[in-house]
Amino acid sequence: MTDMTAPPPSAVPWRLVLLLGAMTAFAPMSIDMYLSSLPSIGRTLNAGPDQTQATLAAFFAGMAIGQFIYGPASDRFGRRPPLLIGISVYVIASVVCALAPTIDTLIAARFVQALGGCAGAVIARAVVRDRFSHTDTARVLSLMTLIMGLAPVLAPQLGGVVQFLGGWRAVFWTLTGFGALIGLWVFFGLSESRSAETEAQARSENPLHAYVALFGMRRLVGYALAGALNGAVLFTYISGAPDLVMGTYGHTPLVFNLIFAFNAVGIIGASQVNRWLLRRATPDQVLKKASIASIVAAFLLTIAAWTGWGGQWSVLPLLFGALSIYGLMGGNTMAGALSVDPRRAGSISALMGSSSFGAGALAAWVGGLLHDGTAKPVAAVMFACLVGSALAIFFLALPGAKKCQA
Repeated sequence: MTDMTAPPPSAVPWRLVLLLGAMTAFAPMSIDMYLSSLPSIGRTLNAGPDQTQATLAAFFAGMAIGQFIYGPASDRFGRRPPLLIGISVYVIASVVCALAPTIDTLIAARFVQALGGCAGAVIARAVVRDRFSHTDTARVLSLMTLIMGLAPVLAPQLGGVVQFLGGWRAVFWTLTGFGALIGLWVFFGLSESRSAETEAQARSENPLHAYVALFGMRRLVGYALAGALNGAVLFTYISGAPDLVMGTYGHTPLVFNLIFAFNAVGIIGASQVNRWLLRRATPDQVLKKASIASIVAAFLLTIAAWTGWGGQWSVLPLLFGALSIYGLMGGNTMAGALSVDPRRAGSISALMGSSSFGAGALAAWVGGLLHDGTAKPVAAVMFACLVGSALAIFFLALPGAKKCQA
């Protein structure tokens, strides 16, 4: 088989895919469900906007830090024990969030909640690599995107209903129940998948040495940079979209939620197109073409934003196009990274996840510094990130890649 062909798809293990997809939903559920409750949290706990926003920043920090712990731990001790511990931490922290008497308690509990919840996403990706080949890993990750992608579409609406019926504390009780349900599903439905080779490799080195070794792998660095910069595009959009859509363009919160959901559907749809493309091409071939398409879409978005041509009727459709292409890239960059050294799948998954959060936070910060009440900063940051992603793919990840990708 040459690099111009892809192996035929394996049968889809739907029960496993559903479970792994649910495991990756801890972050979007925990973020999107409570956003509409921030004003109520501030009133109840006598906290200002900066303090309530700190509950979100604390969660992001916990997600970034925790992944570095669970990745190597899952390589060394197996996938199930760290995962069950992480979910238990998440459930306990969610209870503390629901009972928090002060804003400082809530901030601390949100940090711990993220430390626990991030185990789901890290280990889910490692389990996929344990069980599937490079190309099938990309296919399964695309399916998981379909499941995980429902969270940002449904969670805000669910959170709004729960908050209306029972207040913001009920939102965290709902997250407690969600964590407990996933924990039981994992306990009874997920078998151990870590290989003996992975265990031997993990026990022969400490986690720091593992990460040092990974940073010395050129292809892995390329996939990691590409994945992180594509993740930064999403963070830029999430942080800048509310002010752009509701502030600059004057739409109501309802219209904003519809636009937000529509863009999420675009990403989900593209991820399923990716599954179809992988019947005919390898993940790296899809990455090449998708990265070029993303630059074209972001360039047109930047032109529309900076010239004002067409106003929002040009910006919003082009924004949809640039975001949707992420569905063609996210799973393929992750699959490529995991294929570089399957013995360190947990550590690679952690590195990919944490780098995405780090790059996303930096991109959102830069976008905030450049904020001028127009679409210019969002478009410019997205374009820069996608150019950087393409450079990482073409000059780091793909040179020297094996001709046969099984």
